[in-house]
Formats: sequence, C-alpha cells, structure tokens
Amino acid sequence: MATVATLPQGDTADDLLADLRDARTRTLELVAGLDGAALMGPRLAIVNPLLWEIGHLAWFHEHFILRGLDGRAPLLPEADRLYDSGAVPHATRWDLPLPSLTDTLAYMERVQSALAARLEGRMPDPHEAYLYRLIALHEDMHAEAFTYTRQTLGQPRPSFASPCDGTAEGGPWRGDVEVPGGLLRLGAERDAARFVFDNEKWAHPVEIAPFRIARAPVTNAEFAAFVEDGGYRARDLWDEEGIAWLDGSGAIHPVYWTRGEGGWLVRAFDRDEPLRPHRPVIHVNWHEARAWCRWAGRRLPTEAEWEAAAVAERGPEGTLAPTKRTYPWGETGPTPTLANLDGGRLGTVDVAAHPAGDSPWGCRQMIGNVWEWTESAFLPFPGFAPDAYREYSAPSFGTRKVLRGGAWATRGRMVTGLYRNFFGPDRRDVFAGFRTVAP
Repeated sequence: MATVATLPQGDTADDLLADLRDARTRTLELVAGLDGAALMGPRLAIVNPLLWEIGHLAWFHEHFILRGLDGRAPLLPEADRLYDSGAVPHATRWDLPLPSLTDTLAYMERVQSALAARLEGRMPDPHEAYLYRLIALHEDMHAEAFTYTRQTLGQPRPSFASPCDGTAEGGPWRGDVEVPGGLLRLGAERDAARFVFDNEKWAHPVEIAPFRIARAPVTNAEFAAFVEDGGYRARDLWDEEGIAWLDGSGAIHPVYWTRGEGGWLVRAFDRDEPLRPHRPVIHVNWHEARAWCRWAGRRLPTEAEWEAAAVAERGPEGTLAPTKRTYPWGETGPTPTLANLDGGRLGTVDVAAHPAGDSPWGCRQMIGNVWEWTESAFLPFPGFAPDAYREYSAPSFGTRKVLRGGAWATRGRMVTGLYRNFFGPDRRDVFAGFRTVAP
C-alpha cells in the first residue's frame, strides 16, 4: 500500500517551479541538434527512443499532478497508450505512432504551463510539494539517461547552457583511510528536511566491522594495468555469472576503449580521446569491478560501508558516531568546488580533484564524478512501503546492484550521501566506476 509522502513545510511555488523549469531546460539542451533518425535511434535494450522518452516526461508530470491531484482530463487523449512506462513494453516503443518532435514539445509546454498556473498565488501543501519535487527529480534522472544514451549511440557531445566555473584543484588521494566499526543507522531518518525516495526509508541499525576503504575511486591507469595483465582472459578472476557475461559480451577491455598508436583511446560521445590516467575508470559494470578487485586483492564495499565512509560523523577518539551528514562535506548543497556534478565539465575530472568535498574520514569524490558500484544487492529496507511512484523501486528489488554517490552528469539537487541508485550488474552504459576496500 502506498504511503502519502510529504515534504517539510517551506517550499514555495517559486522554489518548486524553478527546479521544474531548470530540469526542462536541461532536457531541451539534450534534444537540441538531433534529427529525426537520432530521435528514434536503434532498437536496443538499454536505451529508449528519445522522442518517446521526452513525451513520457510530460505524461509523468500530467499523470501525478494535473490528473492525479486535480482529476483533469488528459491534455493528449492518447497519452496513456503512448507514454505509460508501466504499461507500454520497452520493445514496442519504436513502433508507436508517436507525435512529431514539434507536437511532442508543444505537449510538454502545455503540461508545464498548467503546472505553473495551478500554483500561482498560493503556498503548496506538503504532499503537493512532494509531488512537484518528484516530477522534477524524475526529469533529472531522465536527463542523465539522455546523456549516457548520447554516449552509447556516439552522438555529438551535448552543449549545456551553464558550464561549470568552479575549481577542481587536486590534493593527496592515494591509499586507504580507516573507518572504525560500530553501529550505523543506514538510510534516511524520519525527520529528514529534504525529499526522501521510498527506497531510502527508513534508517535502521546495521553493525559494521572496522574496514579500510580507498581514498579515491579506481583510476584508468589502475584499470589499464588489469587489462594489460590479461584480466579479461583470467577466468579465475570472474565468478560464474561474470564468466557468463564475459562469454556473451566478448569483452576484452572496457566498452569504449580502443588501442591507439600511442596507447589507449576512449570514446567520449562522437570522438576518441587519449585515456587520461588519473581520471576514474568509467563505464565498467559490476562484474568488471569485481574481477578487478580479485586481481588486486581487494573487494567492493557494502552499501553500509560506503555510507559510513561517506557521511558518518567522527565520534570521540575516532570512533564511528551515531550521527550522519547529508553530504560528505556537511549540510550545504553541492557546489562546483565540492563536487563534479550537473554536467558542467561534460566528463570526469582527476580523482585528486575536489579535496574540499572530502568525507569526515578523508574519502574523496564520494559525491560526483562517477557512480560507485557496491557489493550489495538492491533490496528494500525493513518496513518498506512504496510512495506515489509505485514502480520506482519495488520492481527492481533483488535483480539489481546498489550504486552510490552520483556522477558528473547527475543533478546536484538529486543526490546525497544516502541516495541509492540501482542497475543490473551487466550495465556498462551508465556513468559508473568503483572504489575498493581492503580484504
């Protein structure tokens, strides 16, 4: 049974609409410059046709607000038949009689205008505010998917209107930090003064043994050493599921790498670039991450270990305190100095960058740059109940792995040190890397 999710009092109509408009601006930037063929793309299991996906955004907004709260008739009569992701099978989305790009954008604008008009001159109630936040964050998630779809398909590099102007100065990043054992309250507290996704609910005690975790994610140079050492051919480094994936994919190195005359190249959107050794490895899946760990004599962190290293406060004499921060650096929201988020740099930065965003234990870049695979399966927390978007988490429980931390294309307003992302262990298209724990 769905719960009635709310936000704490305080969000104004202007706050909600500003985020909604900003999310839409990013969507339109990612559509700009793509022709008819690019808007449909090839029929792949890991992408949607972009023309369908942007129409789905408008449907989602309309479904939860205009129709769900107000009981209005659909602005596009056939919208449910076209854009309901829970009812329209993925494989059929290329075959639908989709409106043209012009008509789809017009539908999006009609919905957006109606969303703004209904809030004019009044304060939204907490449940209403929650739903407005939900639809904006849902669009943010799709914007990141649009970005990695452009990478998957080799389309031109997107051009965002607000490039990052913050510093990315470096600092010490090698080696491990020690995190003491203790009791972590994994998940979000009930009094959290922010939007909380259903799979973060609610904080519950988890006992953690002391561990040593890498200060920074695994770099391209470190992963290249594994490739050069025959890591993709050493079957003893892969478990049974990993071997099945390896045999089915034919992978011999990360998906976008190729050998050039002077060393490894990596494709970034529509062009090959030299592999930068001190940037985090990206576009590797869970199986590849675990094989590297076996080769290096390391392991992936559990999500509880990751959360402890990212946001648990230091207690007396270096113990694990019972309290947590929202972000590794504290309670203030992300800035370009603290984390590589929001797509401003259109790619990763060196793992030494952003020392101002270090966690209480000295871990670097636990927010931004690359999503980080954990060892943990994506499962519900005790007492889980779905929120209004019932299909968000529950259908994926037990079939995917947890990733934490956000990537360079993730919107800063969406991710915290508690945010749980989840993908299948074979996915290489997402902006994912990993950091490791000593055995």
